[in-house]
Amino acid sequence: MKKLINDPNQVVNDMLEGMVAAYRDRLRRLPGTNVIVRNDAPVKGKVGIVSGGGSGHEPAHAGYVGKGMLDAAVCGEVFTSPTPDQVLEAIKAADSGKGVLLIIKNYTGDVMNFEMAAELAEAEGIRVAKVIVNDDVAVEDSTFTTGRRGIAGTVFVHKIAGALAERGAPLEEVEAAAKKVVQNVRSMGMALTPCTVPAAGKPGFELGENEIEVGIGIHGEPGIEKTTIKTADEIAETLLDKIFDDMKLEKGDRVAVMINGLGATPLMELYIVNKKVSEMLKEKQIHVYETFVGEYMTSLEMAGCSISLLKLDDSLIELLDAPSDTIALKK
Repeated sequence: MKKLINDPNQVVNDMLEGMVAAYRDRLRRLPGTNVIVRNDAPVKGKVGIVSGGGSGHEPAHAGYVGKGMLDAAVCGEVFTSPTPDQVLEAIKAADSGKGVLLIIKNYTGDVMNFEMAAELAEAEGIRVAKVIVNDDVAVEDSTFTTGRRGIAGTVFVHKIAGALAERGAPLEEVEAAAKKVVQNVRSMGMALTPCTVPAAGKPGFELGENEIEVGIGIHGEPGIEKTTIKTADEIAETLLDKIFDDMKLEKGDRVAVMINGLGATPLMELYIVNKKVSEMLKEKQIHVYETFVGEYMTSLEMAGCSISLLKLDDSLIELLDAPSDTIALKK
């Protein structure tokens, strides 16, 4: 295992300390927790937005803390759900009296722990709404989740809900907008290589020299199939066809596209994937309103990518275009 770390059991703590040291003007860490909040939280008159999950997906989720997106992010240990008490601290830090929306990726541990925290917060008089993101079309039901997994499409939920909250909209409206994104976003990914959790010291799964895994999860969960290496065009076609099968997009529809790297994929390769995605959408006469190419939700040093499509309407476009000022996404 070759990694730029100190103690494998302290990677999350060291990472958060380094992040806050780099962005002291905008982020702070709640003492005694793995919670990152925006410096001005809680923002008066605004619904709080809280997300999080296991670490190892950077820049998700702490990279999206800031104006126009999240008020707080809860960082669990690597690929491990944060505990309810940590989520509760994030809720309390984000609440200005207008309530808090929890954005939860659909993994059993995340759902359970965030819901427990919501109950604890409500017992303290804080209104809490929840939205569960399940954008991954690859696998339905697994050892990690009931239903579909939540992956990179979650970033669109952060952006849309965060923009509406920043405008001062009430909790019910922010929750409805977040759910609208969940209903209209679909994703699928693939891996060229596995990744190694620092505390484990060895890869989480195995791939042969000429093997790839299609439909892989962001924690290394199994996908649809292992197959021999294919061209970027073939891979893009496989992923996008599965998304098309699920989304039922029509001629003239507008979409936002995200080509997301999983941690060790050069931008060159992501742009090559996007070339084919762009061509396929053009063929179907689907209008690409905006494209995001880069690392938005990674899986440590896994090589591979995911593709996300968000079907847009005028109201979603307005919120997608709204200003945001975070480490990982500025508009």
